[in-house]
Amino acid sequence: MDLADFHFIRGYYLLLLIPILALWWRIRSKPLAETKLPTGIAPHLAEALLLGKEDTRRTQPIDAAMIIATLVIFAASGPTWSRAPNPLIADTAPLVIALKVTDSMESSDLAPSRLDRARFKISDLINERAGARTALIAYAGTPHRVAPLTEDANILRPLLEGLTPAVMPKDGDAAADALELAQSILNDSDSPGAVLFVLDDLDPSQVSGLSSSNTEIFFLTMLPVGGRIAQLDSIQNASVVAFSNDDRDVTQLTRRIQSAYTAALDDDDRLDWQDKGWILAWPAALLSLLWFRKGWVVRWAILALIVLPTSGARAEGWRDWFFTPDQQGQIAMNQKRFGEAAEVFEDPYHRGYAYLRDGQYAEASSVFSKLDTPEAAFAEGMARIRNREYRPAISAFEAALERRPNWPEAQHNLDVSKAILDYVETTREQSDTGEETGIGADDTVFDNDAARGSDTTVQAAKDGPQSLSADQWISMIDTDMQDFLKNRFLLDNQEQTE
Repeated sequence: MDLADFHFIRGYYLLLLIPILALWWRIRSKPLAETKLPTGIAPHLAEALLLGKEDTRRTQPIDAAMIIATLVIFAASGPTWSRAPNPLIADTAPLVIALKVTDSMESSDLAPSRLDRARFKISDLINERAGARTALIAYAGTPHRVAPLTEDANILRPLLEGLTPAVMPKDGDAAADALELAQSILNDSDSPGAVLFVLDDLDPSQVSGLSSSNTEIFFLTMLPVGGRIAQLDSIQNASVVAFSNDDRDVTQLTRRIQSAYTAALDDDDRLDWQDKGWILAWPAALLSLLWFRKGWVVRWAILALIVLPTSGARAEGWRDWFFTPDQQGQIAMNQKRFGEAAEVFEDPYHRGYAYLRDGQYAEASSVFSKLDTPEAAFAEGMARIRNREYRPAISAFEAALERRPNWPEAQHNLDVSKAILDYVETTREQSDTGEETGIGADDTVFDNDAARGSDTTVQAAKDGPQSLSADQWISMIDTDMQDFLKNRFLLDNQEQTE
């Protein structure tokens, strides 16, 4: 909680405190009715029979009532200190992990090696941040993008396993260049992110480049317990977490990254403030139990048990007495029970988003397609592209741009969708014609040039290769990951020199 951001969304409700406090003072200041005892009782016995004198009685029923009223007024005023995240954006920070891949990282003082332990820690961190977008960079003498921001951990793990010093084209320590590359990745993100360096040493010449950045930078030092990197002390606002033999380092990193993300959201004026008034409802409800007269609470509770189940309400359990369906859906979303949230939500936009987070892309796109807002069209495109429906995804992003022109995120996703479709169609054509195997078709006819590869007629020799879909073609690629990364990094270096 950042006290500097604390304020009330509806501060005008605080004016109700004036009549409440005036009423409290007026009732509280009245003397209590004097208790009269039967005559003929000795004074010392009468003193013992009194439960308390007016001047010593400290609490009255009106005190509890006014405290409850004050809490309710504060709750209605909307206390807040943090922003409400955009429902279309992951509720955790995008993170770029920069892994140092050098000969020193193969030291065995952390068995089996520093690099292996770094892989384990990165995998644990990805699992801890399930559903969050993570990118991967490898660096030695030059930095190289290994994977873009993705929520799919299955993409990162095989690439991570292929990183060894042998695949790096140049020795050295280019941490500052790695940071620059990480920042370029984060610039394409629609929410503030952070960079995590996993390293065992830092060249002093890189300190100035790391210190001049405004990006949140975290360091996980891969040294035996008690080891430290002195150069990190010179980096302003560096958040350093030391390696631990258990999961304390990963937990600490996750907490710090999320705290930095929350603080960054508070500076985004495009986001609404999150109303925290509901927190005050709980002490008000508990205090209300103390302010009652003999029997009436029990009688009204029994009446509620009789009346509520027979009403027309959509009550299927005790939660329906206290929370609306949308509130129950949001609670399930916060607990990452996305499938359950989708079944509970009444609001179609939030129901579709819950389907999207649960991986039910067809259901999500069906819900979003019935809405006419730009956000719904954008979300439909996201659902369809994840379901590999590239043409409908393009149409959805085009609809989002029609409803909200010059929307950079929608334009970016539209370009990506078109690039994927072009790649898939090109791959299918090559597979259909046998160009990759050197076996050409006898006759190939494309009867719809505008939609390449959708309807084709291929006549090939009976013993020739069968037509493969793009997904089948991709699944048949069998390339050693280290060779793939090595060739890719060499190509990166060649392009940079040119």
